Amino acid sequence: MGHKITHTEGESNTSDARQRWAETSIGPKAAPLLKRDADVFLHQSLSSPCVSTIAAANGIWITDKDGRRYMDFHGNSVHHIGYGHPKLVAAIKAQLDDLPFAPRRFTCDPAVELAEKLAEITPADLGKVLFTTGGSDANEVALKIARAATGRFKTISFWDSFHGAGMGAASVGGEATFRSHIAGPLMTGCEHVAPFACYRCPYNHSSPDTCGLACAKMVDYVLEREGDVAAVIAEPMRAVPYVPPPGFWKMVREACNRHGALLIMDEIPTGLGKTGRMFAFEHDDIVPDIVTLGKALGGGILPIAACIAHNDLDVCGDFAIGHYTHEKNPVTCRAALTTIEIIEEEGLIDRAAELGDYAMARLRANLTDCPIVGDIRGRGLMFGVEIVTDHAEKTAGNALAEQIYYACMNAGLSFKISHGCVLTLSPPMTISRDDLDSALTIVETAILDAALIL
Repeated sequence: MGHKITHTEGESNTSDARQRWAETSIGPKAAPLLKRDADVFLHQSLSSPCVSTIAAANGIWITDKDGRRYMDFHGNSVHHIGYGHPKLVAAIKAQLDDLPFAPRRFTCDPAVELAEKLAEITPADLGKVLFTTGGSDANEVALKIARAATGRFKTISFWDSFHGAGMGAASVGGEATFRSHIAGPLMTGCEHVAPFACYRCPYNHSSPDTCGLACAKMVDYVLEREGDVAAVIAEPMRAVPYVPPPGFWKMVREACNRHGALLIMDEIPTGLGKTGRMFAFEHDDIVPDIVTLGKALGGGILPIAACIAHNDLDVCGDFAIGHYTHEKNPVTCRAALTTIEIIEEEGLIDRAAELGDYAMARLRANLTDCPIVGDIRGRGLMFGVEIVTDHAEKTAGNALAEQIYYACMNAGLSFKISHGCVLTLSPPMTISRDDLDSALTIVETAILDAALIL
C-alpha cells in the first residue's frame, strides 16, 4: 500500500505544483468545498483531492465557485456537443415527463430507436447492440462476446492503452495507474504488445517510412504464437493522442482474419465525430467486429455506453452478458439519440475535421521551432503537443508540462496531460473559431514562456 508509482495520465493531484496551485489560485469560495470533498471522498489518483470546483458548465466553459471561467479542453471526453446543449436538455426533460424508467425485461421506444440508430451509423453489418452505463462495462461485454463466439479467452491489447477501470477492462488496459499493485491479480490470458508510437517508437525505428510497420507485425507474431486468441482490443487512435501509421490497422485486421481472432475497437473517447469521421477507424478503411461507445454518447449530461457487434455475433442468448439495471433506460437512451441528432444536424463532424486541421497547422507554424516542443500530432479536435527538455534525445519534460498546464489554468484554459508530458487538447466540436484561437494563444504563450526560462 505504501508503494509509490509514477502516474502519467492526467496531472498529479499530489505534486508540489498542485500544492502551489492550491495555495495561490484557489479562491475563498472554492477552498471550503475542496476541503469537504477531500474529507468525504476516498482519495485516488486523478480525482479527489480535486484541482478545483465547478459551479456551472455551459458550452465550452466551466465556472468555479469563485466565478473563474475556464475553456474546457478535456471534459473527460463527454462534451462533444458542449455542456448543456439546449436541445438535449429539452429532450431529457420531455422524456422524464413521458417515461422516466423501464425495467430491462420491458422494452421501450427510446431504447429501440437508439439501437436502430447506432446500427444505421455504423458501417457494414454492425447491427446488434447492448447498452451499459459506462465504457468500462461496454468493453467487458465485448470481451464476453468474443469469448462466446470464438471459444477462446485470450486477448491481445497494447501497453499504455486505457479501456476502463473495471477488473476486466483494466486487465486488457496498459496503464500502471489502473492495473498495477493493488489492482492485481488481473485476468489471465491478457497479452500486451508495444503500441504504435511513431515519435517514440518502442521498436526504435526512425519513421513509418522505414519501419515496415513493426508494431503491426508484432500483433501478427503474437497471434500466431499464441494460436488461440479470442480478440484484439484497441483504441483506433490513441487518445494521448497518437495517430496510427498508414496501413497499421489494415495489417492488424488481416492478421485477425488469418488467425480467427475478433477485432474490437474502443471508440469511447474518439467516436461520434471527434476525429473528423463518425468513427476513428473509418480513417483507416477497416471495419471491426465489435465497436464500443460511451462518454459523449450521453451528451455530457447522462451516463450511457454501448457495445455494437456484428450481426453474426449474436451468440450469447443463453447467458446474461450485461444484465444492467439501466440497460434500456428511456431517459439515457433519449439523451444519446438526441446527441447523435445534434451532431448530424449541426454538421459537427465536418466542423471537427476543419477546425482540427486549422489548429494543427497553427500550432506547427508557431511552435515547431520551439526547443521544448518535441511533437505536434492529432486528428480532428483531438490533438496534442509533446513537451521535451532535450529535442535531440526526446527527453520527456514532465515537470515543464505541469508548469505549462498550471500557467494555462491561470489564463482560463483547462486540459489534460497525457504520458506525463503531452498537452492533450480536446475541445467540444461546437467551439467557435474565435474561442479556439484564444485557447491556442494561451497554449502557445505558456509554452514559449516556459522555453525562455528553461
